[in-house]
Amino acid sequence: MESDEKELNVFDEGAETIAGDDQLAGELAAANDRYLRLQAEMQNLRNRTSREIADERKYAALPVLRDLLPVLDNIGRAIEAAEKAGEAENLLAGFRLVRQQLETILSRHECEPISPEGELFDPNFHQAILQQPSADVPANYVTMVTQTGYKLHDRVVRPAQVIVSSGPAEGK
Repeated sequence: MESDEKELNVFDEGAETIAGDDQLAGELAAANDRYLRLQAEMQNLRNRTSREIADERKYAALPVLRDLLPVLDNIGRAIEAAEKAGEAENLLAGFRLVRQQLETILSRHECEPISPEGELFDPNFHQAILQQPSADVPANYVTMVTQTGYKLHDRVVRPAQVIVSSGPAEGK
């Protein structure tokens, strides 16, 4: 009987050790899982931060470009007025040169004009200021650009102001 008791105690001790190992293994697995999740979370944070910094650098010139575009518009208006007046040919040539330089600088910094004439109206890139009937242009297509729009990389700096066709006039 005494030997049976010893065997039973040894068995109980072994069961406690196995149960303790299972508990430790479970805790270790849970800790390992938490560690892997934290590691993945840190990598996601690094990636997101890296993307945000790259976007910030990519679009850093946006405020300056928005301030420069009215200057470019005014130069264009001055050239148009001088061409209509037919005076001051040297001044006109100077303005054309300045406009070309500004356009080159904008292009060098990935700021490109939006030229939508004849294209389907897209509210992401165009701002409709008028809609008028046209026998030549189908409905919802741009008939005329009143102010050139610009985009920096894939972001709109300023939408193009356009006149959109409403299709042929009714009754004709």
